[in-house]
Amino acid sequence: MELRRIEKLIEKYLEAETTTAEERELKQYFAQEGVAPHLQHYTALFAYFKHEATGSFTKQLPLKRKINYTRWAQAAASVVLMAGMFAWYTANRPADDLGTYDTPEEAFAETQKALNMLSKNVNVGVNSINYIGEYEETRKTIFKE
Repeated sequence: MELRRIEKLIEKYLEAETTTAEERELKQYFAQEGVAPHLQHYTALFAYFKHEATGSFTKQLPLKRKINYTRWAQAAASVVLMAGMFAWYTANRPADDLGTYDTPEEAFAETQKALNMLSKNVNVGVNSINYIGEYEETRKTIFKE
């Protein structure tokens, strides 16, 4: 009678229709020594379940890092604020004096002033180059290349 019940339980087990109590009964039957020969190939299956039930998982699983959206929101808010300030500044600033003159004589005089200032600064640079030329001549006479 017990063998007939075990065969029915195995059929139910393979169809995934057993309860936990029936599965426990199957595990107990296949854990003992007197298993019917035609059911012997199921012992490895239930022995595996028994072995795995006692084992523990020791491998460390990597956890996904939580993305901190507040920093991204702060960065986006600062960019929007800067863009808004730039737009407000460019929209509300008075028209710049572009240096336009009413008469050509005034424009000519201001251009001459600017070119004279540029010329003085260039001449300072040229005088520095003259000192470098003198240094090179002195170095050549001393070291005689």
